[in-house]
Amino acid sequence: MHPTDGSAGAALDAAAFDEAAFDEAAFDEAAVDEAAFDEAVEFTSGLIRIDTTNRGGGDCRERPAAEYVAERLAGAGLEPVLLERTPGRTNVVARIEGTDPAAEALLVHGHLDVVPAEAAEWSVHPFSGEVRDGVVWGRGAVDMKNMDAMVLAVVRAWARRGVRPRRDIVIAYTADEEDSAVDGSGFLADRYPHLFEGCTEGLSESGAFTLHTAPGRAVYPIAAGERGTAWLKLTARGTVGHGSKPNRANAVTRLAAAVSRIGAYAWPVRLTATVAACITELAAQQGLSVDPRARDFDLDGLLDKLGPAGVLVEATVRNSANPTMLSAGYKLNVIPGEATAYVDGRTLPGGEAEFIATLDELTGPDVHWEFHHREVALEAPVDGRTYGTLRESVERFDPGARVVPFCMAGGTDAKQFSRLGITGYGFSPLRLPPGFDYWSLFHGVDERVPVDALHFGVRVLDHALRTL
Repeated sequence: MHPTDGSAGAALDAAAFDEAAFDEAAFDEAAVDEAAFDEAVEFTSGLIRIDTTNRGGGDCRERPAAEYVAERLAGAGLEPVLLERTPGRTNVVARIEGTDPAAEALLVHGHLDVVPAEAAEWSVHPFSGEVRDGVVWGRGAVDMKNMDAMVLAVVRAWARRGVRPRRDIVIAYTADEEDSAVDGSGFLADRYPHLFEGCTEGLSESGAFTLHTAPGRAVYPIAAGERGTAWLKLTARGTVGHGSKPNRANAVTRLAAAVSRIGAYAWPVRLTATVAACITELAAQQGLSVDPRARDFDLDGLLDKLGPAGVLVEATVRNSANPTMLSAGYKLNVIPGEATAYVDGRTLPGGEAEFIATLDELTGPDVHWEFHHREVALEAPVDGRTYGTLRESVERFDPGARVVPFCMAGGTDAKQFSRLGITGYGFSPLRLPPGFDYWSLFHGVDERVPVDALHFGVRVLDHALRTL
């Protein structure tokens, strides 16, 4: 029986939810049905079975997954368009017309590509999409074919029930997010901005999942910021020579010294508004009153007290630069004239100028550095209606939890869509059981998502999208 059939409790999965803990009015008002819950699982599994591994450098083919979602969007009465910068690197965009033509539009986006997976390391084949013991297994189960599937399920449920949102909703499925986004959101933002006309806000991955901070205590972090991307190429040049002779202009030595300085550098703490708000909320959950802006604020001491919740802030209180790749030489007994390295740099909102000045100092006069890939840092309001609606939507279906804003350590397609004036939030809701290590599954082995978590996400997305 569906929620709108008059029996709200019948729509709940008794194995996963305590019916008494939920506001029954939320289910009476729901626009999703049992078919939506089944489709969220079916589509997550189906998308995982389509291997969209992105190895970088253009080595990926998202088209089969794009056709999969486009077919199901068309089945909901929409008119999806498939767009490619490069053959096989396919994006899908569709618009749901709202009831208020004057209202600002909302973008909901997810990427179709995934990072590589070595099958020998997994308990199940990473592209099996196997559903076992109430869990969907495979690469993309949390990053982010689960969200792709939940959005599809909600949109199709609305079509079955004749539901229209107040504002236009643009649905975008992108290619190439796991590399440079040049074939995905960057291409769409640059070449097809008219498809996103009226969009002022966007929702996508990496937020509104359960983080259990202590027995009986949970938070749902909603992403309201991202560090900027600053991938660097370092080049050292020197004098070519015989490996047996002294060489004071050795390119390898110069590069190694610079890389060592970068790796050892202790970046200073810089608290953004989003991170400060997160710290305050997390401390309050544990009965602590702190002022992150106070001169004597002890960040390290507080992180120790926050325990598992500290993961939400420890990577976003500073800029960072981690050396990741080295290349030099062509023969052991020849000193090369050039050596290169790559560094994964990340910058806080407002922190790029400090980052650039610091890299100039750390690399020194003998090493040249340049941006290999560069994207802006983002920060979204956490004191307005949109964040408040997202928070209320989660708390409606898990009223014992606390919702907090946080800043992502990495980045998403929201960076590219920000070029169009779209403010992004990370909101892909999942209610996860204690002990479920969500963080380790991103790009990790045995990536998986509970079926119950997908059902929860469908409910929350339905409510949030219609309320927004």
